[in-house]
Amino acid sequence: RYEAYLVAGALLTLWQLAASFLPQGGNPLLPAPLVTGKALWASMPELLKGTYYSFLILVPGYLAAVGTGIAVGLLVGTTGWLDRAFTPFARVASPIPPTVYIPYAIAVLPTFRVSAIFVIFVGAFWPVFLNAAAGAASLERRYRDNARILGIGGFEYLRKIVFPAALPHIFSGMAVGLALSFILLTVAELFGANAGLGRFVQYYADFADYPRMVAGILYTGLVTFLSMGALDRVKRRALFWVR
Repeated sequence: RYEAYLVAGALLTLWQLAASFLPQGGNPLLPAPLVTGKALWASMPELLKGTYYSFLILVPGYLAAVGTGIAVGLLVGTTGWLDRAFTPFARVASPIPPTVYIPYAIAVLPTFRVSAIFVIFVGAFWPVFLNAAAGAASLERRYRDNARILGIGGFEYLRKIVFPAALPHIFSGMAVGLALSFILLTVAELFGANAGLGRFVQYYADFADYPRMVAGILYTGLVTFLSMGALDRVKRRALFWVR
């Protein structure tokens, strides 16, 4: 893993050089790493509180998208008429950037939290659904024939045969959906949140406190990285037969 440390060291060096030699006047737009580190440490209580409020939005929206995406995807991937009915709609709706829903959702839904959860749900649903449907549709015919011979059908067939076979695809969709959820969460919080990681960055940007702003950006990246790593560990444990 030394390559990652080399890249991190090179980026820190470039950051320090840019902060030292670029003309920035009295209010540096690019604070040095040490200054940012001090701001990050001083802001930790506020950032931890913001993480809590952000996860109150992220977790419900993401989990709802995963559950719904898997269920609908498996049904569509194994049912011909559902595939023919739903796939054309999915091809039109899935490429629409979920960020365009944010102003409308905030205006229509009763609270900011509900609107943000809805936007995260929409954004994370499509990657999970599309990958679950693709995984279900790619099930080898011999497994379907064996299930039919053994009299396995309906929900039992989806649970015992299709779902395990589609899991590699499903986890790929969940990873994409989780990364997209963090992006949508931050963007949504820029619009109207009173607390959260996106609100932290926006607040200190408005007051030109760039050390805290950059600290908030780096902290948000760290939270995203740790969350993606946790999902990857779950994937490795669930797909222990895949190497």
